[in-house]
Amino acid sequence: MTGALRRILVIEDDAEKATQIVGFLTTRGYEADLAVNGSEGLRLGESVQHTVITIDRMLPGMDGLAIIRRLREAGVATPALIISALGEVDDRVRGLRAGGDDYLVKPFAFVELLARLEALAQRDRGQGDDIARRRPRT
Repeated sequence: MTGALRRILVIEDDAEKATQIVGFLTTRGYEADLAVNGSEGLRLGESVQHTVITIDRMLPGMDGLAIIRRLREAGVATPALIISALGEVDDRVRGLRAGGDDYLVKPFAFVELLARLEALAQRDRGQGDDIARRRPRT
């Protein structure tokens, strides 16, 4: 297990996909919190420190991009990996411009998911042991 990758927030409303992602991560020794709608995802993203957030684009209660924008406005800089069936270039660009750090199109290989999460966590490693960096408000 990569030292920097500890606790992951999974925001996914598809029960089967959420179970697969959380199961995959926990069998590899990671902690995974699950939010099944946008409001719950925003609440957990603001209140619990995570190393990385995975977030679906299309969620009940609040769109994934709106959640990322709200987290960024609140100063939460936890890296966000957008996972979506929306895979056109415009969709990916919208996700990155909304504050996402990476974008993974469904269906995906779980080994690629893990590699992307590890890469995001390693990028954050320069901040010492602070898992969820806060962006300064401007």
